Amino acid sequence: MVTFLPTVAGRLADVPSFDRGIGGAESNVACVLAAAGHRARWVSRVGADGFGDHLVEAIGAYGVDVSGVRRDPARPTGIYFRTAGDRAEADHEVAYYRAGSAASAMSATNTDLDALRSGRVLHLSGITAALSEDCLDLLRTLMGSAPTVSFDVNHRPGLWRTPDDARVLLDLARRADLVFVGEDEAEEAFGVTGGPDAIRAALPEPALLVVKQGAAGAVAYDREGRHFEPAPRVDVVAAVGAGDAFAAGFLSATLRDLPVAARLRTGHLWAAATLTVPGDLTAPPSRAHADRLTALDPTAWGTLHLGPGWTTAAVHEAAEEVRTP
Repeated sequence: MVTFLPTVAGRLADVPSFDRGIGGAESNVACVLAAAGHRARWVSRVGADGFGDHLVEAIGAYGVDVSGVRRDPARPTGIYFRTAGDRAEADHEVAYYRAGSAASAMSATNTDLDALRSGRVLHLSGITAALSEDCLDLLRTLMGSAPTVSFDVNHRPGLWRTPDDARVLLDLARRADLVFVGEDEAEEAFGVTGGPDAIRAALPEPALLVVKQGAAGAVAYDREGRHFEPAPRVDVVAAVGAGDAFAAGFLSATLRDLPVAARLRTGHLWAAATLTVPGDLTAPPSRAHADRLTALDPTAWGTLHLGPGWTTAAVHEAAEEVRTP
């Protein structure tokens, strides 16, 4: 869908103008992976309209294969507007215009299933499940149909009719191989409280479960046990898009068969790249730069402090600070 980002902070009622951007968790992940040199394909459905043209062209410009995107002549491309603040803030507003959109009409019969099943990793989102019964059925059909099915819970209360409707996300998560979920999301969507260990107890099925704890860090559970990596300190410019960037970073490191600790750290670094720019989509740090940082000893990693420009500075030592508290 197309995202409209406010040019100034404030209530939607008071924002005079918006900038157009790319929206969609799955397309965000695909764009960042492609920007990092991975082969990525985005499979979706957009309207046969100008907004659909924009999405296909803009996402394709990142190097993403968009040949699996289908155009719907009868339904429009979805759009949404949001305020500038963090989604977790009480005054954050989102206005979705997705009912009846082309994406909401995706189903197991009108979507290119072969394209979806052809990669090493199939990344899905709980947002798609909320769009319609056909979309939910599509996700159920796709679970278990690729070498690795990655599922980001991405609970959006505004897309579900009632809190109980979102309980289907727990069933989907149980059927995935790799699951990303925020600690707060687990309480909202699953009704699970008590922290990461309680979430793992409720979700023992995935081979790999990643529980995100915001600025504190993230915990990963695999067959070998529990792994925690703190997030570096970040001078946040805009607190949007970090979840998708984290997932993309973790998936990138997974595709490279890196250890779980390095996957978590890579996720944190890619999230930091997004947090230190105004928009919710940006190129990640170079592989060499990220690998150098993920290899830091625990003390150096624990004192890492990242600010705007850290991914693009010509001299890496000028792009980040490693300093004592």
